[in-house]
Amino acid sequence: QLVESGGVSVEAGGSLVISCAPSEGTITSDCVGWLRQAPGKGREGVVRINSGGDARYADSVKGRFTISRDNAKNTVYLQMNSLKPEDTAMYYCAASRGVASFSAMTYTSWGQGTQVTVS
Repeated sequence: QLVESGGVSVEAGGSLVISCAPSEGTITSDCVGWLRQAPGKGREGVVRINSGGDARYADSVKGRFTISRDNAKNTVYLQMNSLKPEDTAMYYCAASRGVASFSAMTYTSWGQGTQVTVS
């Protein structure tokens, strides 16, 4: 089980950091991704980082979002800058012991989500 935190309401153009940590165990060797789901839409992959630190971003957030991991804290962060109203969504953290992509099907552990609202 993963636990996300940090979601709040912000103004367009603002910045926000959300975080993800497991309630038990470790994710330091996992591929971890952030996926989001806006009302009435499907869940879409935003970014993922593998155990070696290689990150891949969706075109919609490239240059604005940065994923990082702190293995000492067993936590993955998503720094979101230049936020837009279309970034409004529930953001989910997900992890996989193997290779994962932007597809929700490639993840085996999930959090409950944290709401990010941009107005």
